[in-house]
Amino acid sequence: MSYVDGFVLAVPRANRQAFIKHARSLDPIFLELGALRVCECWSDDVPHGKQTDFYRAVQAGEDEAVVFSWVEWPDKATRDTAMQKMMEDPRMDPANMQVPFDGKRMIFGGFEALVDLRP
Repeated sequence: MSYVDGFVLAVPRANRQAFIKHARSLDPIFLELGALRVCECWSDDVPHGKQTDFYRAVQAGEDEAVVFSWVEWPDKATRDTAMQKMMEDPRMDPANMQVPFDGKRMIFGGFEALVDLRP
């Protein structure tokens, strides 16, 4: 089964186009290094919860949208090799790019797929 890296972050609504530009410049690197799919999703129907929710998870302000993203890999070994290569790739160096969100509030992790249904 595949392996998935998931990300949740808060992006100022005014930075939507800057975020799309940022994603379009970096996401092809994931594909170049073996990812099967990269998906960036802008919040549309995300409710505020009573105890917890996506907004609280990333401390999103009223002027920020929640972005939910994932990268699907064929397996964890491919992902681990790609992550190592990305750490050495100057295109992925934060010093060389303008990031249109506060990366300190991003939550992320790697996940083993347990159930994967497709038509």
